[in-house]
Amino acid sequence: MLNLDNQKAIDNLHKNFIKPNLPKIQIGDTVKLGVKIIEGNKERVQFYEGTVIAKKNSSINTTITVRKVLQGIGIERIFLIHSPKIASIEVLRHSKVRRSKLYYLRNLRGKASRLKQRFE
Repeated sequence: MLNLDNQKAIDNLHKNFIKPNLPKIQIGDTVKLGVKIIEGNKERVQFYEGTVIAKKNSSINTTITVRKVLQGIGIERIFLIHSPKIASIEVLRHSKVRRSKLYYLRNLRGKASRLKQRFE
């Protein structure tokens, strides 16, 4: 069990790593994530674009699950948004949803899986 001083030290350590300038990401948004990839001794940024189907908030451990369909196969990845491996996050489109988890999109194909756009 942690005492109060240890918890304060952990909180101060977390504050150093939290990214302050992240866009507001909501469920249903189409995002473009720049992920740093190291190949040998070179580092490059690879972009991953898809729909946010789930989000888990817990300060520094905040994660989003991003789903994209590539050649008819659905691919989902979970990203730690405060990770140093995430170079950039760009929200391309907002969608109108009424659920906090969009797992039902896994069973839909083609045009049925489209979400209605929300304008802000």
